[in-house]
Amino acid sequence: MNIDKIDRKLLSLLQADGRMSNTGLAAAVGLSPAASLRRVQRLETSGLIEGYSARLNTRLLGGQQTVYVEITLDRQNEVAIEAFERAVVTLPEVQECHAVAADYYFLLRVDVDSGGDYERLRRRQLADLPHVQRMRSVFGLRSIKRQSGPRLRA
Repeated sequence: MNIDKIDRKLLSLLQADGRMSNTGLAAAVGLSPAASLRRVQRLETSGLIEGYSARLNTRLLGGQQTVYVEITLDRQNEVAIEAFERAVVTLPEVQECHAVAADYYFLLRVDVDSGGDYERLRRRQLADLPHVQRMRSVFGLRSIKRQSGPRLRA
């Protein structure tokens, strides 16, 4: 899909404030409200805008703990990788799962209520995922910067 400078500006504005009104968007990019709305709808229909959500403050929600988990598989063939991927997406505690180029194959971001909750998740679910050979966990202390999506280039 070809996107121009106005599309990029709209995306940037919506990324910063997904609740921004169409009138505000139109004024910020120099379009009529109707033209702005058509562009945003085209960006949504194309799949470039995947959806809208609210960023929640985990500290105020009761102190959820973020854990990053490095996963190494016992083999890295297509069957093993696909089996792991199918299973990991079913776990609600896993907020993100990335295939990475590192000493391990997957990096997970997991949100739990406590260290004990993570230990139960690790023993009862993560360790039982298909082809898991090794796990290494890193507990996040606090979030310094959180961005809601990819950085847009002008």
